[in-house]
Amino acid sequence: MHVTLSATLAANEDLDRRRRAGQRVLPLGFGEAGLPVHPALRARLAEASGDNRYGQVAGSPALREAAAGYWSRRGLPTEPDLVVAGPGSKALLFGLLLAIGADRPGDIVLPRPSWVSYAAQAEIIGVRPIMVAAPPGEGGAPDPDLVASAVLHARAQGRTVRSMLVTLPDNPTGRLARPGTIRRLAELARELDLVIISDEIYRDLVHDPVAEFLSPADVAPERTIITSGLSKSLAVGGWRIGVTRLNHAPAGWALRDRLLAVSSEIWSSPAAPVQHAAAYALAEPAELAERVRRSRRLHGIVARAVADRFTKAGASVHAPQGGFYLYPEISGFESAAELAHTLIEQHGVAVLPGSAFGDNPRAPRIRVATSLLYGEGQEQRLAALHAEDPLALPWINESLIHLESALTGLASGRAPNRLRMGALTPAHATP
Repeated sequence: MHVTLSATLAANEDLDRRRRAGQRVLPLGFGEAGLPVHPALRARLAEASGDNRYGQVAGSPALREAAAGYWSRRGLPTEPDLVVAGPGSKALLFGLLLAIGADRPGDIVLPRPSWVSYAAQAEIIGVRPIMVAAPPGEGGAPDPDLVASAVLHARAQGRTVRSMLVTLPDNPTGRLARPGTIRRLAELARELDLVIISDEIYRDLVHDPVAEFLSPADVAPERTIITSGLSKSLAVGGWRIGVTRLNHAPAGWALRDRLLAVSSEIWSSPAAPVQHAAAYALAEPAELAERVRRSRRLHGIVARAVADRFTKAGASVHAPQGGFYLYPEISGFESAAELAHTLIEQHGVAVLPGSAFGDNPRAPRIRVATSLLYGEGQEQRLAALHAEDPLALPWINESLIHLESALTGLASGRAPNRLRMGALTPAHATP
């Protein structure tokens, strides 16, 4: 097992170190929501702060009822007893990998690129990820045209393949898989006998509120597990609370028992005060629904503005559709690592190389996170949240100018067509 500190968390620690040393750095590496906690949520947390008891492993009845209502309002009727809460969706994803393979461990199909922790968590428990490229222009879902051959090839080698994961919308690309892609993957899951894990932590941050969003649970409910939480939509990542919706089938109830067994040995139960606040949040009162709406608007405006700067500088980048990410490619560099290193060391712009997300290390692609551009403190961030034109705010405008200057300097300093001159060799291709 070779697991290192999460690339996203390492980037955040490196940013803090550089800033303490007095270096000016544009923070485009860490995917934190970048907004203050709503006062109503803080009040709910405070009023429950005296609750220091261990609770139910699955989470409090109030929290599970609220989560069931959240999904039911999105067209996915949910039984509260098939909801399990945990200390963040990240922990739940790890618990699910353990629970799905409790009787017979099996490998997992992941989109390439995909969030850094998916493959790392799989490797911790001895599950080998099968990386399958996303369809052109999409993200967060493996290409249906490639999934069957990848799974059958792995099984022909004696490997057991049990599951497939999608992220809707995606981190790192900021793209949303098309409904047609999700339907085809659901069909493949049935044909290949795969469980689908659908990470929908960014669901409420799709920039276009009328965009068609299709969950695998809409078309293959008996095979789909959904994970979600509040860290992105309501910016409470440090509170560590997540929920998972298990499938309404006998297999779902059996998986629930295994997940609870795993959970009882890892985290016992989610923190009681945080559960109290989360139950309030998942009921979606008007003031929090408005906060999510404003957050979604701000994320979209700033992410598109950053994408525009990359496009004008000659990068290839698809317009972001959800969350606060984009995934540009800039030619003239031999690797993603070289591109990311050049940006931070020569231009003071912190990003993550695409190789951290399982992408081909020779492809000069980077993950750009835009949400820490909203301001240094609560006052600036709230101003950005409520501004009619957040791009006109001095601190956001200065960050965009810094980025433009960096990309101009990057363009003038790179060797044109250097990447195209060197063919990729098998040693550098991702398996």
